[in-house]
Amino acid sequence: MRPRTSLAALFLIATLCSLTACKRAATTGPIVITFQTDWYPQPEHGGFYDALLKGYYKDEGLDVRITPGGPFVSAENQVSGGAAQFAMGSSDQVLVAVSRGLPVVAVMATMQQDPQAIMLHKDSPVQSFADFNGHTIAVKPGSIWFQYLLKRYNLTNVREIPATYSVANFLQDPNYIQQCFVTSEPYFARKSGAEIKTMLISDTGYQPYRVVFTATSFLHEHPELVAKFVRASLRGWRDYLSDSTTANTEISKLNPAMSPDQMQFSTQTLRDQHFITGPDPNQFGHFISDRWSTMYQQLVDLKVITNSIDPKTAYTTQFIDDAARP
Repeated sequence: MRPRTSLAALFLIATLCSLTACKRAATTGPIVITFQTDWYPQPEHGGFYDALLKGYYKDEGLDVRITPGGPFVSAENQVSGGAAQFAMGSSDQVLVAVSRGLPVVAVMATMQQDPQAIMLHKDSPVQSFADFNGHTIAVKPGSIWFQYLLKRYNLTNVREIPATYSVANFLQDPNYIQQCFVTSEPYFARKSGAEIKTMLISDTGYQPYRVVFTATSFLHEHPELVAKFVRASLRGWRDYLSDSTTANTEISKLNPAMSPDQMQFSTQTLRDQHFITGPDPNQFGHFISDRWSTMYQQLVDLKVITNSIDPKTAYTTQFIDDAARP
């Protein structure tokens, strides 16, 4: 009878093979990198597609494969399990993942400000976050920002229903309230004739970054590859904010459900509200340690994080600082 190989041994063999392939690729050609996005192709990913299409990753010796996400894709598991080398997420998600033992670390900010918001009809009696008591809100189950909202404003009488990732119910019900990205759902609501208003969650003091993260082991073993990916991605985002034509043309092919008008709306909103760069263009891609510390304390207060960690272990500024040098 043939001896059985243990799972631990198989994992070790796979890891050694992966590392060997990585080293061999460094001398034989571009290194294949899988990048997991957080949703289907859209302008919120524009800088990465720009870097891909204009050859910025190739210039760095990388063969980047962009893998679309979706509502049921766990980017943290993809990265920590080795299925992807980089992924998109948010700083609160990364902090929670690290507190639960997942070895991931954020390496750059893709958005300085979060476009997560609540969308209401224009004539809704809700004028502030404190007015939500007695109302029903459609939210993705388990959303941390919603837990923060309930506690921050003492909302003890709010009914939560699952988000549908559509505006169909919103259009049918003048009292309907739902989560949204201000770069997306408002476009469909207004196109269908609805007059709306939105309330950014970041205005409550809950301000996660949108980030790119990688596995801690990958960062330690291949810092040069992380530096290359960050450098090329930032170059792509700078170009995209100046001229989105090339990337948006490709995105429309990959995601035909997105019309040119919708992409123009999303791109212009990203620019006008400075979601990518923040109010200070010099902070493009960067992290501020105080924001990570504040976010960590908010998560602890919500009891979302119960295992204490040093928030500085969840991110690094090394590669952003290097990319900013002339």
